[in-house]
This record gives sequence, C-alpha cells and structure tokens, in this order.
Amino acid sequence: MTLLVDDAPGRAAGGVVRVGRRTAGRRSSGVRASAWRALRTVRPGAPYSWPVTTPQADRWLLVMDVDSTFITAEVIELLAARAGALEEVADVTGAAMRGEIDFGESLERRVALLAGLPTSVFDDVLAQVTVTPGALDLVAEAQSRGWVVGLVSGGFEEVVLPLAARAGITHVRANRLEVADGVLTGRTTGPVIDREVKEETLRAFAADEGIDMSRTIAIGDGANDLAMIGAAQIGIAFDAKPVVRAQAPFSVDGPRLDAALAIIDREIAALTS
Repeated sequence: MTLLVDDAPGRAAGGVVRVGRRTAGRRSSGVRASAWRALRTVRPGAPYSWPVTTPQADRWLLVMDVDSTFITAEVIELLAARAGALEEVADVTGAAMRGEIDFGESLERRVALLAGLPTSVFDDVLAQVTVTPGALDLVAEAQSRGWVVGLVSGGFEEVVLPLAARAGITHVRANRLEVADGVLTGRTTGPVIDREVKEETLRAFAADEGIDMSRTIAIGDGANDLAMIGAAQIGIAFDAKPVVRAQAPFSVDGPRLDAALAIIDREIAALTS
C-alpha cells in the first residue's frame, strides 16, 4: 500500500492530518496538490503526525533535518533565486548555519526578501529539489525495521510536506510561509522552528509513538540542529558546518546519507551487547 495525503483531509486534535491509503497501482491526482491542500486544514506550526502501526519491540525514532541533509539544497535559496535575492539570502543562510547569527532573526530577514512571489513557485521549487543520495535508502531501511521516521525543518511546509508524502515519512514539522491573495507576504505564520523547537519536536515525536529518548536518532548539518543532535541517543552531523561537526557526537562526511547506518548499527549493537 502507498501512503498518500488524503484528497479531503481532516484535522484531529494536535494537528493530525488524515492519510489515505491507495493501492500501489493507482495514482493520486498529485501528491503535491493534495499535500498543499492539507496545509489549509492544519494549525500553523503544528507537527504533522501520521501514525503507522508497527511492532513496539525494537522500534527506534529517526528524525532528520531537511535542507542540506535530506535534500541537497537550501529551499529558501531556491525561492530567493526566483525573487532576485539569492546572494543576499545565501549570505544570511550561511551565517545562521554556522551559528554566527540567531536563526529566528535570520529567517525573518530572508523571508522578507520573498515578498511578492506567487504560490505557484512551490511547484517550481519542488521540481528542482534533489533528494540527497542515500536518503531514500536510509528511510527505506529504517521503515523495513519498523522504525518511525520524521522530518523537522527550519524550511517550509509547502515543500517539506510533499517531500515527506512521497517518501512515506510519517512525522513532519516545518515553518509555514504566510500567503495573501496568492502571493507570499514576506512573513511566516506560527512558531519559528529554531534549534529549541527542533529538540522539542524530536521529544514530541518520540512521546507520540511511545518511544523512549534512549531509542532516538537525529541527523542534521547546521547549528540549528545541534540541540536535537545532542538530545538524541545517537546524534549525527551530516556533511556539516565545522561548528556542528565539532559538537556532534558523530559525523558523516557524505555524499551519501545512508552512510549514517554504519554509525547507527554500531552504536545500537554496543548499547544492546
């Protein structure tokens, strides 16, 4: 069975989106369109939680950052290129990921430069996004083990949610861009997903699934990921900035995200021996 966002999603307590099941041979009218409609029904900033029934024994929670971790690009820079502000946004992004400026401040400055872009830009960006080599292999392996997989991003729901739906990833949280009259206003809506909220989200996903924090894995590349990397039982910096590599318990150089499995399996074996 293929997990897709329901064409007429509803909302349950805590911002839970219903997920439709469709047979593998039938295609939806478009995961991107369905996922975009789902955004209209969920409280801004609420984590999307699409629970899947799996055996309780031996389950782990794997949570990944999105931009420059699960995908190769920074989505805000892809949007900025269409607004003619790529250089300015890239400079601020780099400073934020190195921990030189506050993430919330950097997000506000960068998003302001996107004002006036039409919402059709999201489909253009989705078509341009490349998933990091090995990312889908890592997700598939985790899912084959009955693990729970989540994405938490300082990027944007409008892109992250469809990516998650394509991969069958069941827990998602990201920022949301404010829209008025079909164009971006240059502001976000709901709480900013900064480093503290990323850690809170890791803990919330674990609690939602009844998984102890001693069975959690977090992977990210930027300073915004350090709190969740530090909170997880196995915290991994992926192709990371020097400040993140220096503070993370483990690191993977890339280019393949599934290279993290060697660390994960080694540490789980040590914990269970």
